[in-house]
Amino acid sequence: MKPTLPPKLNICLVTKKFPIFGRAAEYSFLWPIAKGLASKDHDVTVIASESPTKTPEIVSDGVRALYLSENTQISRYSFKRAARLKFAELHREKPFHIMHSLDSSGAEIAQFKKQYKVASAIDVKATQMAQLFAIQGMAQENLGSLMRTDFSIAYKFLRTYFGEDRAILKSADGIFVTSPHQRIVLERYYMYPDSRIYTVPYGIEIGDLNPKEKSEALRTNLKLPLDGNAIVTITDMSELEEIKNLLNAFEKVAIKKPDSRLIIVGNGPKRKEIEYEVYMLALGSKVIFTGAVTNQDLADYIGVADVFINLSSRTTGFEPSMLEAMTQKKVVIGSEVSAMANIIEDGIDGFLIRPADFQWLSQLLINIFTGQMMTAEIGDRARRKVINLFDTGKMVDETINAYFKILRRTGMYRTSKS
Repeated sequence: MKPTLPPKLNICLVTKKFPIFGRAAEYSFLWPIAKGLASKDHDVTVIASESPTKTPEIVSDGVRALYLSENTQISRYSFKRAARLKFAELHREKPFHIMHSLDSSGAEIAQFKKQYKVASAIDVKATQMAQLFAIQGMAQENLGSLMRTDFSIAYKFLRTYFGEDRAILKSADGIFVTSPHQRIVLERYYMYPDSRIYTVPYGIEIGDLNPKEKSEALRTNLKLPLDGNAIVTITDMSELEEIKNLLNAFEKVAIKKPDSRLIIVGNGPKRKEIEYEVYMLALGSKVIFTGAVTNQDLADYIGVADVFINLSSRTTGFEPSMLEAMTQKKVVIGSEVSAMANIIEDGIDGFLIRPADFQWLSQLLINIFTGQMMTAEIGDRARRKVINLFDTGKMVDETINAYFKILRRTGMYRTSKS
């Protein structure tokens, strides 16, 4: 006889990144979600890669987080393989009911779900859907560009779908998405059943999102002009075109507003090429590279901005840094083909543009800096939007409900009434 579906679940979250500090950090929503699951009397174990405290294990608020890069016995393996080995070890000690992979890190575990007798939930970030959005965002408004973009998207879709995504989707008992756009793309193009898609709008923890004062110490350190305007963007510097378009737009802004500064936060493989573009545009004194900053300091850098820009379309989820900027009443500019387009209402609580349209971006920035936009009202509406949308308690409840639906669909359990 099948076992009864228990009211208390043993949950394993698998993700390469699991920050416990910094509300604007990537994947920062995971910590409040994990704490929320534990507060509902579920057992929560996290398997992650690099520890923010350089310790192999952190136990806090009922959540046990294991960081495998600090484990010398299994750190020699790829993270996917190391995660499966650690999962198998923990599963033998106390069987998990469900494994939720927040990226592709849990792919190997999902492939062996029948052997482990565990349900697998996988976030849409495990697929390479974001690459399709990135290509779409680089399209220009002309026939030739649109035709090349359509061809590139079709080629990338076929390559990624048959390369990895099909196997990932096949191994999932349920897929988590954060936006309606993701759900539609999964259903229409990936042919994934709508009944196995679960929408949970993961964002950021809103409990401590008080507006931050601009750090005068940071402004001094960055040598920002007293009456100048600051634009902040965050990037992993893995794509040149995204930053190149922003630099081309900022070049025109710098001519009309010489005291303006562009602050680029982050580091990555394309940094030298980006620095070369800055040099070629003669923007060396007006573009500030901060390098990588800690999760704790990220909000302070957003705080010194008058305008926060993130034109990346290489993500399918809500960007914590954009949400943080909105709570700080900043004027935000995002990509119209990113998931943020489901939140930002263009011209009302922020702006949406096509990343390749640097001409309109430069004009928009000039309009903002010359007082032609009601920036204070836009910032106020942006803050209210985020606070009203992201309720941690609601996100936790929706996640738990999705877990139980997934477990019932697997057929491994009977309900208490059956």
